Amino acid sequence: MRKITLTDTIGELAEKNDPVYVYDTSGVYTDPSVNIDLRKGLDNIRSNWIEERSDTEVLEGLSSNFSNERRDNEELNELRFEHLSTPRRAKSSKNVSQMHYARQGIITPEMEYIAIRENCKWQDYKDKIGQQKGESFGANIPDIITAEFVRDEVARGRAVIPANINHPETEPMIIGRNFMVKINGNIGNSALGSSIEEEVNKMVWGIRWGQIRLWIYPQVKIFTKPVSGLFVIHRCRLALCRFIKLWKK
Repeated sequence: MRKITLTDTIGELAEKNDPVYVYDTSGVYTDPSVNIDLRKGLDNIRSNWIEERSDTEVLEGLSSNFSNERRDNEELNELRFEHLSTPRRAKSSKNVSQMHYARQGIITPEMEYIAIRENCKWQDYKDKIGQQKGESFGANIPDIITAEFVRDEVARGRAVIPANINHPETEPMIIGRNFMVKINGNIGNSALGSSIEEEVNKMVWGIRWGQIRLWIYPQVKIFTKPVSGLFVIHRCRLALCRFIKLWKK
């Protein structure tokens, strides 16, 4: 969450305004005390959660012919990550989706994380100023989002948690009728010139203004190599990122 400080109302309706907390997935990118290095990547905040479930295993190497070809292509050396890890996969007969856990009655750390963020400290405001009834339009939103409510909505198939085991750097989020609206953002690079740093900067500003989902439409030479587009995705601490691969053959 991000805390936004409000100035006090002046004039006849003068009153003190409490700060507002908003949904924020920008992570370290908006922390002035952190030195950002795009090639080092983000901390793997979900690694321990994934390992503790003991239902995945690390592959001996890349299993995709395409990935192996890109790895062996010396022309792409300038675009390499410094921290690429070997992919994981589910163990035989195991299902590692959040929906599977939810239907087994398991509340995962991802679900707990989501419940905290979805509330956005709203209880602090409600206790002070109350809450207007509003119009639900058929939604069934409780006063407080609990981890059990998150689990139940996912188990019913009314919400989804994108949480790929090979992207432990992502902060868990949820999309569903009874949760906060997730704003979709589209960014595209200039046909005249662009860089990975510029695209990441666009992403950060989009997040600051409320973007939760990100679609990237690459156009110029820097993105004609599919692996380069992953720089932007892997730097995006959104739980749901989608890269549209539009490169020249």
